[in-house]
Amino acid sequence: MTNIILRGCNGKMGQVITEIVDADENAVIIAGIDVTQGRNNKYPVYQSFSQCNVRADVIIDFSAPVNLEEMLDFAINRNIGIVLCTTGFSKEQLVLIENASEQIPMFRSANMSMGINLITKLLQQAAVVLADAGFDIEIVERHHNKKVDAPSGTALALADAMNEVLNNEYQYKYDRSTERIQRDRKEIGISAVRGGTIVGEHEIIFAGTDEVIEIKHTAYSKAIFAKGAVQAAKYLPQRAAGMYKMSDLMS
Repeated sequence: MTNIILRGCNGKMGQVITEIVDADENAVIIAGIDVTQGRNNKYPVYQSFSQCNVRADVIIDFSAPVNLEEMLDFAINRNIGIVLCTTGFSKEQLVLIENASEQIPMFRSANMSMGINLITKLLQQAAVVLADAGFDIEIVERHHNKKVDAPSGTALALADAMNEVLNNEYQYKYDRSTERIQRDRKEIGISAVRGGTIVGEHEIIFAGTDEVIEIKHTAYSKAIFAKGAVQAAKYLPQRAAGMYKMSDLMS
C-alpha cells in the first residue's frame, strides 16, 4: 500500500486524483496540503507542510510553484520522494528541484499522460528525419482560460525533446508580432491559445515544401493526468535518489 500526501488536494486536479486513489486498492491518500480549506475530504487537510506530521511514502504535487522550498525540505527531512506535476517553475526553482533529486527520488513530468509521452518519442524520430529535409517545426498548444502559464510546460517539453535530438541547435520563437523578419530555419515556433474549458491540446506541425505533417494529442479529461500521477506515486517509493520521468515508468 502506497501512502500519499497530496499537495493541491482541493484544486480540480487534486479532487480528480482523490477519486482515482479512492478506487485504487494499492494506494491511499493519508493527508492533503492546500491553502484553500472547507472541502470535505476523507483525509485531514493542512494549509502547510509545517502543520503536517503524518508518515507517508510519497508526495504528489499538483499545485503551483509557490512554497516549493517548504515541500522540498519536508520531503528531504523525511526521505520520501515527490511526484512533481506542477509547471511554471522559475530557473532558480528548477535548480532547487535538481539539487533535491540528489537526496531523494523525484519524478518530474510536465505532462503525466502516457499518450503525450508516447508521441514525444515519435516526435524525436520525426524531427531527425524531417528537420534534415528542410521542414519547419511549429507547436500550437490550447488550454482553458484559467491556465496562467504560457506556453504550457508540455509544449516546452515537446520542443526540448525534439531539440535534444537536433543537437540543441534550435531556438524557440514565442512571438512573431514584434519583429518583421523571415522565419529562421533553425527555430521552433510555439504558440499558446487560452479559451473556454479546453483541457489540453498539443499540435506539432512539420511544414515542408508542398506537404505538411501534423501530430496531435487531445486530452478530453483531466483524469488522464491524474492516472499517470498515481502510477508514478506507486512507482517511486524505494527508488534511489535521482530524477525519474514517464519514460522510466513506461519502460
